Amino acid sequence: MTDVCVIGAGILPFARHDNMSLSDLAVEAAYRAIKDANIAPGIIETGYFANVLGSRLFGDSTVGQSVFASVGVAGGPILNIENACASGSTAFYLAFHAIKSGLTEYAIVVGAEKMCVSGMGLLNSSETDIETKLGLVTPASFAMRAKRYMYEFNMTREELAQVTVKNRKHAAANPLALFQTPVTVEEVLGSSMIADPLTKLQCCPMADGAAALVLAKASSALAGKRPIRINSVVLNSGIYNNPIDLIRWETDRRSCQNAYDAAALGPDDLDLVECHDPFTIAEILHYEALELCPAGMGAALLADGATSLGGRIPVNVSGGLIGRGHPLAATGVAQIVEIVAQLRKEAKARQVEDARVGLAHCMGADLQGDARACTVTILSNYD
Repeated sequence: MTDVCVIGAGILPFARHDNMSLSDLAVEAAYRAIKDANIAPGIIETGYFANVLGSRLFGDSTVGQSVFASVGVAGGPILNIENACASGSTAFYLAFHAIKSGLTEYAIVVGAEKMCVSGMGLLNSSETDIETKLGLVTPASFAMRAKRYMYEFNMTREELAQVTVKNRKHAAANPLALFQTPVTVEEVLGSSMIADPLTKLQCCPMADGAAALVLAKASSALAGKRPIRINSVVLNSGIYNNPIDLIRWETDRRSCQNAYDAAALGPDDLDLVECHDPFTIAEILHYEALELCPAGMGAALLADGATSLGGRIPVNVSGGLIGRGHPLAATGVAQIVEIVAQLRKEAKARQVEDARVGLAHCMGADLQGDARACTVTILSNYD
């Protein structure tokens, strides 16, 4: 089987881009990734475009063909992908396996979302699901998880709020992040209540944004610009026949273990993590699924500073979804862009010292108490 690597990365600031369309955002990110890879776009045979809301908000479909034609990628397979918050990382999974299996030599992945528009409305996993009809919209689902965790492990509201404090501090060192100002625990807890115990500053903000990656067969790329090895990429969905466990996603734990096994690595080998933190409680639960700490010790790991920049295992040094913003389909790609920047030693003020192995983790939507999609990607430097 072929070794696969990332040879190019491009990203736009996550912000409100009133003067750019969905296609404009995607084209710019793709152009930046191709330029970073230092290759002619015509040699890229396959394109993967991820988006969640374009069809609903703008009536757009098959946007990928338009985007990739604009940057000179055409003629081969172009795929348009939607998989909730994991759309971008799902596109990456498909590109990785296309190269791994020998179907293609070069591929490009773009995740883009335009969310700062009227008519956006409240996000949910599915308007037709009985859970949604009964009121289990996304903030309510995570609030229930937070309440249960607080009950089982005596976590305080102040400890939960520390996730936002950490990630907003990280975001302030990232010029691509939506928020550039740190906050205090008091500010987090004093913000508007969304779904008890989650306040507004414990919820990720909507944003416009796009991110892109160019992948290649390693034997074709080692002469290029600082290729980053892709050790493993896992995509799973839920089994949905388990009793609902509000502080553990079965899919989360299984996907993390699958990724470790495929990479022949473990949590002690990681130098940094970018994980899915749409709400503060999610990051703490993912610490435990990733085996960064034992069950019930996520809040303590955070309090000890282990997951802060300079700590034992920095998490979401980009600012995460809470600090950087969450343009749905762009997020999973942006997480990998951040890992690539860290492994290349290009992250400047937020650089993790001696970073050699990084993990990107993204989940998408709930169904029957579990995740509809979970992706875990492990990347490393070449020796």
